[in-house]
Amino acid sequence: MAIRGPSIELHRPAPLLSGGRGETCLQKKPFLVQAKRLGGLEKASTRGAQESGQPKKRAPLIRGTVSPPLPVPGNIPRPPYVGTKDAPEIAKEIQMHDKESIVHMRAACELAARVLEYAGTLVKPSVTTDEIDKAVHKMIIDAGAYPSPLGYGGFPKSVCTSVNECMCHGIPDSRELQDGDIINIDVTVYLNGYHGDTSKTFLCGEVDEASKRLVKVTEECLLRGISSCKHGTSFKKIGRRISEHAERHGFGVVECFVGHGVGRIFHSEPIIYHQRNNRPGQMVEGQTFTIEPILSMGSTDCDMWDDGWTAVTTDGSLAAQFEHTILITRTGAEILTKC
Repeated sequence: MAIRGPSIELHRPAPLLSGGRGETCLQKKPFLVQAKRLGGLEKASTRGAQESGQPKKRAPLIRGTVSPPLPVPGNIPRPPYVGTKDAPEIAKEIQMHDKESIVHMRAACELAARVLEYAGTLVKPSVTTDEIDKAVHKMIIDAGAYPSPLGYGGFPKSVCTSVNECMCHGIPDSRELQDGDIINIDVTVYLNGYHGDTSKTFLCGEVDEASKRLVKVTEECLLRGISSCKHGTSFKKIGRRISEHAERHGFGVVECFVGHGVGRIFHSEPIIYHQRNNRPGQMVEGQTFTIEPILSMGSTDCDMWDDGWTAVTTDGSLAAQFEHTILITRTGAEILTKC
C-alpha cells in the first residue's frame, strides 16, 4: 500500500524531445512529470502509443456504493492503528530482521502473495470490486491474519482496488468491472505481528494493446528496480533504473506515491522514490521495504476524490502499478511476496 511521499530535491535530465519517436516532457516542478502539458492524452504521441495504438476510449471512472466494513473475528490480533481515526506518521525506525523475524516476514508475505494470486482469478467483466474485497477478506481472516488496510487512517475496506485511471488506494464498491478494464489489487496482511505488502495490475477481459503494454512495462520497471538492490547500494539507484526504463517506452513515473519500510510497522523509513532523486542513504542487509512504481500513459499528477483516498490521473489517462516486499541480502534482494 503506497504512501504519499514528502517533497524532495529531484534530479532530472533536460526535457527530452525525441522527434518522430514521441515526446516526454520532464518538468522542474516537484511531483510532476506530465504528458498532459503537450495537449492532452490524444495529442501526447508517445512512442508507446505509436507502436501499440491508442488505448480505447473509456467512460471516466465513477464511484459506486461502498458497503460497510467487514467484521474480523475477535481472536485475530489487530495492528496498533486499528480503532484510531488518523493514519499514523511514517515511522523513523529502519526495520531490520534477525533469523526469527525473517521467518515471520516470509510467512506474512507468502500469505499476501497467495491472496493476491487468488484475487486475480476473480477479475472478470461484471464482477464488482466489492465482491473481490469480500473474497480477499475471507481468505485473510481464514488464515488467522488481519487485512492491514482495514481501519488504516479510516480506510473502510480490506483491500485497495484501483481501476483504469485510478493510480492507487481505490475503495472497493458496487461498480462492475468492464471488458477492457485494468485493475490494480493491493493486498497487505498482518500475520503474527508482521505486515506483508504486495500488488499487481490485472487485465479484465479483452484489453487493448496499448493498455497491455503499459502493464507490461510497469512490471518490468518493478523488476529492474529490485535488480538494483543489495547491501551497500544507494537507494537512489532504484529510481534511476525505473525512470530509465519507463521513459524509454514513453511512460511517466508517478512521483507523489512512494515505497516504504515494512515489517512490524506498516509504513516506516526508508522512503523509496521511484523517480530520479538525490536521496542519501544505502541499503543494509536485513532491511525489508516495498518497491511499488506507478506508471501513467499521460499525466503523472493526481486528483484526489473527496473520500480522501482515491487518487486518479488529472487527465483521465490509464495508470498501472506493481509492488513487492523485498529483503536486502549481502548479494542482492529476496522477493518475499512471490508465490
